[in-house]
Amino acid sequence: MDILISQSQPIPLHAIAAMVAIILGGIQLSMKKGGKTHKLLGRIWVGLMLIVSFSSFFIHEIKLWGLFSPIHLLSIWTIFSVGLAIYFVRVGNIKRHKQVMVSLYVFALIVTGFFTLLPGRVMNQVIFGV
Repeated sequence: MDILISQSQPIPLHAIAAMVAIILGGIQLSMKKGGKTHKLLGRIWVGLMLIVSFSSFFIHEIKLWGLFSPIHLLSIWTIFSVGLAIYFVRVGNIKRHKQVMVSLYVFALIVTGFFTLLPGRVMNQVIFGV
């Protein structure tokens, strides 16, 4: 973790928020839905996802379009999807809420997380010590 913590901000904030969101999201997906605990953890998870998304706009290690890369498109999609999931739960469309939240967890955290493990990336060094 020293490698991660020694990086310039917002990389540590971004990575730690993402790691916590992966763990919390896994807990959320495996627990009973609709109760007070689910709602509280869901609000925390949404906050973490917004931290991960917004902090990405200040990370410019891969530059394909000026300062930005395709990962920034995912951040825009994540912010939009979080809003959509909140809308669906508020109007009582639990099925769509669940679909959006599961897709966010899988694509914005799990799939994207695998790309952070590529050689030369900070998380590759953190996890594999390379």
